[in-house]
Amino acid sequence: MKFMKLGSKPDSFQGDEKDQRFVVSELAADIIVHVGHVKFHLHKFPLLSKSSLLQKLLMASNDDKVDEICITDIPGGATAFETCAKFCYGMTVTLNAHNVAATRCAAEYLEMNETVEKGNLAYKIEIFLRTSIFRSWKDSIVVLHSTRSLLPWAEDLELITHCIDSIASKACVDTSKVEWSYTYNRKQLLSEVLNPQQWNGVKKQNRVPKDWWVDDLSELEVHFFKKIILAINARGRMSSQVIGAALEAYTCHRLSSLGRESMRKGGDGMSTSFVETVISLLPLEKGSVSSNFLLRLLKVGNLLNIGETAKKELTKRIGRQLEDASVRDLLIPASAESTMYDVDMILSLVEEFNCSALASGNSRTVVAKLVDGCLLEVAKDPNLPLSKFIDLAEIIPSELRPVHDQLYHAIDAYLEGHPPLGKRERKRLCGLLNCKKLSVDACAHALQNERLPLRMVVQIMYVEHMRVSISMASQGGSGGSCGSSRSAMATETQDEPVDSSGDDGRSINNGKTKGMVLPKKILKKLLPSTGQSGESHGSSGSPILANPEKQRTPPRKARHSIS
Repeated sequence: MKFMKLGSKPDSFQGDEKDQRFVVSELAADIIVHVGHVKFHLHKFPLLSKSSLLQKLLMASNDDKVDEICITDIPGGATAFETCAKFCYGMTVTLNAHNVAATRCAAEYLEMNETVEKGNLAYKIEIFLRTSIFRSWKDSIVVLHSTRSLLPWAEDLELITHCIDSIASKACVDTSKVEWSYTYNRKQLLSEVLNPQQWNGVKKQNRVPKDWWVDDLSELEVHFFKKIILAINARGRMSSQVIGAALEAYTCHRLSSLGRESMRKGGDGMSTSFVETVISLLPLEKGSVSSNFLLRLLKVGNLLNIGETAKKELTKRIGRQLEDASVRDLLIPASAESTMYDVDMILSLVEEFNCSALASGNSRTVVAKLVDGCLLEVAKDPNLPLSKFIDLAEIIPSELRPVHDQLYHAIDAYLEGHPPLGKRERKRLCGLLNCKKLSVDACAHALQNERLPLRMVVQIMYVEHMRVSISMASQGGSGGSCGSSRSAMATETQDEPVDSSGDDGRSINNGKTKGMVLPKKILKKLLPSTGQSGESHGSSGSPILANPEKQRTPPRKARHSIS
């Protein structure tokens, strides 16, 4: 760290417990300067010879004996004033990156410039800043960090501008020439001590990452970080991927200090402003920031209640690269307590993706699978309305869902989590399924599923039966023995016997393939029960085929028996 010493006399400032400071001297103090709650007992001559402001304030004083001056708004407070006072006395003063900005602003406030005396404090500090501080990576960051409490003085004196330009120019230097990162160099030094990389006595040069600079800037306030990013972008020498990686690293570091409980309570205005600023800095190029980070940012934004403009902008960016997300990323907690997840937000993201001109056929298929994965998770929420579930299921076009297995399991999860669902709602829910797009395993599971409506079970049985018949026809190749595939399937559907398969259920067996075991509850609905009147009834009590022999169409002569 660079430093500069001014003056040669020993420091003779002393103080007591009453926040009073005085100079040890044979001469009695003839001026009292109040700076905040600190009272300085000083001498007029050394102060007035270098400060134009103190001259003006003293002339306005009416006391002829001991003059008292009140300074309440000096930048840097009592500490910076004391440094300036010591310079006036010619005492040794050491300036470095930690105190130079406050001293420079205080010197400007006290009007310690060249019009009062040549080589005054303001001039000397300017020389030190230009020749040393602004040429140093670390010192520029420290000075910038110290200006937080010196506004607007630090801006008016262009201290912030010079620090930003210095940092941005060094961040854009080729990584092979980077030697000034104190955070990275400290890590590099530690790794060399723990695991020295030697080859024939020559130390290997570690590769500097392209976003090495973000670690050193992680403690800066977001408005300073924004200025640096804008200055780096203006130079046009850094890729959007590096900018995106730096934004992600900086954001994760800063948000880690904000606890989850604080975010659940909505955080504060500064936290909300932080997230909105980060969103405004996101590179426009697709893929410059990971979808995982964007969705995490959206989750935090929801908790902190960021503005609608920022949320809409973030939603557009996520929608453009939604295929890179995961189901876990998309499960955004709902701000309201009624539901677990924000289904409306998922719908908005998918709509943005559908509207994106960059969405290819492959990415659309990936997003369709993502939505089905989300359906399975949100279906477990007992408070999720059926309409929301259906909206999310129907947002995917049918051609992008060649297999309905995931959709089936999501529907089954919803039925399990919502037992009071009425008949009409169950029918509407199961209407989302295309039984022909269910795999063999999914059909086998569905035929054992007592939560499904009877109509759905019958449809699945018919589809599975058709599948088996077509398979048999293609494998057998007998042609005449079975007739056309459609007539063969119709015949088998009419005349297939139902056999007992023990206590666990009934088996429908065509004698050529494995039987389909059905639960007793489903069998009771499918198999008619004969009452005393001789009529057969379903589970609802309505008559089903009172005289099956009269109502059933006589079989053709070519019909063969199925053993």
